[in-house]
Amino acid sequence: MELKLYDTYTRTMRDFEPMDPVAVRMYTCGPTVYNYAHIGNLRTYIFEDILRRTLEFNGYAVNHVMNITDVGHLTSDADSGEDKMEKGSARTGKTAWEIAEIYTQAFKEDMQRLNILEPSIWCKATDHIAEQIALIRCIEDNGYTYRTDDGLYFDTSKQPSYGYMARLNLEGLQAGARIEMGDKRNSTDFALWKFSPKEKQRQMEWDSPWGVGFPGWHIECSAMSAKYLGSFFDIHCGGEDHISVHHSNEIAQTEACYGTHLANFWMHGYFLQLDDAKMAKSSGDFLRVQTLIDRGTDPLAYRMFCLSSHYRSKLNFTWDGLDGAATALNRLRAAVYEWGASGGVPDPSFIEHFTAQVNDDLNMPRAMAVVWELVRCDLPAAVRKATILAFDRVLGLRLAEWRPAEEEVPDAVMNLVQQRTLARKEKRWKDADALRIQVTAAGYEIEDKADGVRVRRRNNA
Repeated sequence: MELKLYDTYTRTMRDFEPMDPVAVRMYTCGPTVYNYAHIGNLRTYIFEDILRRTLEFNGYAVNHVMNITDVGHLTSDADSGEDKMEKGSARTGKTAWEIAEIYTQAFKEDMQRLNILEPSIWCKATDHIAEQIALIRCIEDNGYTYRTDDGLYFDTSKQPSYGYMARLNLEGLQAGARIEMGDKRNSTDFALWKFSPKEKQRQMEWDSPWGVGFPGWHIECSAMSAKYLGSFFDIHCGGEDHISVHHSNEIAQTEACYGTHLANFWMHGYFLQLDDAKMAKSSGDFLRVQTLIDRGTDPLAYRMFCLSSHYRSKLNFTWDGLDGAATALNRLRAAVYEWGASGGVPDPSFIEHFTAQVNDDLNMPRAMAVVWELVRCDLPAAVRKATILAFDRVLGLRLAEWRPAEEEVPDAVMNLVQQRTLARKEKRWKDADALRIQVTAAGYEIEDKADGVRVRRRNNA
C-alpha cells in the first residue's frame, strides 16, 4: 500500500520512495534551548514522531537526526535582537552553557512523557562549529557572500530560486521592507556568521576566518544534516513558521554549496492555537507538559488530543477538548485491558484499513475512526488486542503498558470476597452467589479472571 506524503516544496501529494533502500534519512529541527518547550512546540514533535512511526510501520528503518540549537538563534528569528541563549542567561542568572543543559534535559523529559521516540542522533550547534565554518567557506568560495560591520551575509540576489518553497514575492518584499536593514543589501539576506560586539565578550564565541563571533541560526541545520545524512536526503521536517525564513535559508545555503535543495520531501506541522491565536512563549499563554501534570492530566491525553486533527490543520486548544481526549484515552485503555492477555493474530482487514489512513499523508483522525470501529466490533478479544497493539506502533499511546490504578478495597469487602472464593472452590454455588450480592450491595463488583479475582468500585456507586 503506497505511502503518500505532502511535500511543501512542490505543494503536492507525492508517493514516498526512499532514496536509499537501507534506511530513510530524516532530519527534524529541534528546540532552541533557552526556555522550556510549550505544548504548541510539542505538537510539531508529535507529528514528526507519527511520521517516523508510520515509516517504521511500513517496514522502513529510519535514521533520524535532530539538532539542539544552543547558539545563534536571535530573538527576531532573523538577524536582529538578542541571542536567545544570552537572553535566557540574563533571565535566569545562569550561564548560557548551563541553561542549554537544563532546557535540553527538560525537553528530553517532555519527549519521554509524550512517548516521542528519541532520534538516532542528537547534534548540538556548539559541537559543530568547525562544520559550520567549513560550509560557510564553501558558500563564500562560490560567490554568495558579502561582509558588513556586523557579520558575513548570504546575498539572496545571487540566487534566482531563493524563497521558492515559501513562494516568496521577492520584489514585493524589497519594496515593502519595514525592517532595520543596517548594511544588508536585500531584506531577505541573512547572516552566516555574526561578529561579537566590540565592547564586550559574549559567553559563546569562536575564532573564524572572518573574525571572532558565532554562527547564524540557519547554517547549523545545513551543516549538521549534511554531515550525518548527506547533502540530499529523504525528509526534512519542522513547524510551519520555518517555511518562509529558516527552511528557505537552509535550502539557499545548501544549493549555494552543494547544488541540492537539501531534502526530497519538506514537511511542516501547523500551529496549536489558543482562542485562534498562535501559542508562543512571548504571549503569556505558555502551557508546558508540567502544567498538564500539575492539573492532574496524563501527558498522553495531550498526545491523544493531537491525534484528533491532521498535522496540516491548525488545532485550537481548549481544556474541555483536552479533558475529552483524556476520557477517550481512558476508555480505550480500559477496553484494551479488558481484552486480556495478548497472543492473538492481528485482523488483516483492520490492519489494511488502518494502514490506508496513516499512509494517506498521516490522516490520524481517520485512523482513529478505525480504532473505534475495532473497539466496537465483535471480533474475538485476542484478535482485537493483537490488532490494537499493532496500531499502537503508530499511535504511541503505550496501550500494552496501562494498568488500572490499584484501589484500596475495605477489609470488610475483601473478607466477603475471600469467603466467596472459598465457597466457589468448595462448589457451594448458592453461598458464593449470596456473597457476591453482599459485595455488590457494599458498592463493589467482582470480576472472575483466569489469574484470580478483580474487585473494583462500581461505576454507579
